[in-house]
Amino acid sequence: MPPTAKDISHDAVVIVPGIMGSSLLDTVSGACVWGLRTSPLRKAWCRRDGMAVLHLSDDERQGRFGRIRATGLLSVPAWAPYLKGLEPYSDLVDAVHAVTADRAAVLEFAYDWRLSVAVNGTLLAEAARRHLTDWRGHPRSRAHADERAARLVFVAHSMGGLVTRAALIHAPDLEPDTRAVVTLGTPFLGSVKAAVILNGDRAEPLPVLPKGRMRALSATLPGVHDLLPAYRCVDTGLDVDRLDPGAVEALGGDRELAEQSQAFRAAQQSAGRPLPAHRALVGVAQPTVQSMSMADGVVRPRFHAFELNGDRELARDRHGIPLRKDRGGDGTVYRDAAHPAAGRAQSVAYVPLQHGALAKNSVALRHVRAVITEHEPELGPPLGDGEVGLDVPDCAAPHVAWWLRLTGVDNSAGIACSVHEAETDRRLMAPRLEWRDDEIGAWVTLPEPGLYRVRVNTGASAPITQLVMAVENDEDD
Repeated sequence: MPPTAKDISHDAVVIVPGIMGSSLLDTVSGACVWGLRTSPLRKAWCRRDGMAVLHLSDDERQGRFGRIRATGLLSVPAWAPYLKGLEPYSDLVDAVHAVTADRAAVLEFAYDWRLSVAVNGTLLAEAARRHLTDWRGHPRSRAHADERAARLVFVAHSMGGLVTRAALIHAPDLEPDTRAVVTLGTPFLGSVKAAVILNGDRAEPLPVLPKGRMRALSATLPGVHDLLPAYRCVDTGLDVDRLDPGAVEALGGDRELAEQSQAFRAAQQSAGRPLPAHRALVGVAQPTVQSMSMADGVVRPRFHAFELNGDRELARDRHGIPLRKDRGGDGTVYRDAAHPAAGRAQSVAYVPLQHGALAKNSVALRHVRAVITEHEPELGPPLGDGEVGLDVPDCAAPHVAWWLRLTGVDNSAGIACSVHEAETDRRLMAPRLEWRDDEIGAWVTLPEPGLYRVRVNTGASAPITQLVMAVENDEDD
């Protein structure tokens, strides 16, 4: 019997990371300013000027770029307030290389995520065309069983999906050369988390400095304004409003950046072209901010969405009150916002994962590999009943106990929690699950400042993970 050939693709694959998913270099000083290891990362967030180098300058706002350069995909665990942990992309890159014909077939598209989706979409379009041309000239690209020319497959995490959509709209000639687009937790309709970031969590201030650093940084970044929710999300009690540029300014954002972002989004929507052969992987079952209320410039996150009737209008009860429902999501992107604004994805797969783990979890990676090697459309991993959700704080003080909360379960049978060092994945502790106020969870005390990974194993599927940064209150070194 002849040997069985390995199942690989001869197409050109482009990996597009999410916001804060590319390492950045200061071209003036030559220093790495994002993509730092745990100790310098923690110090950067806690110094008063630690994130100043990432603020968009006046020159950059005028389109004069080059001060900051992207050097590669994130290769170490990172952390940012509100966004919680950002897992490295090494597992995703390895998974893609495992099913492609040659390392030259894979482009890791690192980009300056501080800039607008429009700018990065243009750069991606140019890079993707060069990559496909180069790969088609490679001897290993011409080995398709059907002898067809190699085409593009985009694998995009989070904001990377918006950049990919912008690239394909900017360069329509890429569409016939694109075989598939895989998005992992992409906020096509935006995320209320972006409004919370710009507001600085004024409704519930915490005594740690990184919150203020993140708010000040984000107010200068077009990339963050491109993530603001496009759907009706402001709960006024008897109605639901959209965030207009004036409201964005009132909550702490930049009116001009908000206007530019909304104009760009409207232009894309008018183009009305769905992503080619789109496969959307959507996180569910995690506690997720889905709407907000706002008074006197203070944003209050809400963990509910609103039901629509058959006419796509707000559904109301007999008293005229909008019907609210917790739809969940991946902890960052509410599940219905991860569908594209124009047209539905060719297939949607739901997985009970946190946002950062969507580009790392083994179930998600199997889905990506299946799309890259597919001959017929794959429907992706199934969604079962009783998914476990994980709710942990954004950051915590060392030596102070905090509550790790599980959702979607009514007993702890078969569930185990553990806490690991983020960089080494060395297991430090296994907190004991218990009942507290009608919920299941565990008390966790982190031993010292640093970045940690919380892991929940259910035995039924891949573990659920989330990163947590431990910093001293008001640390400023």
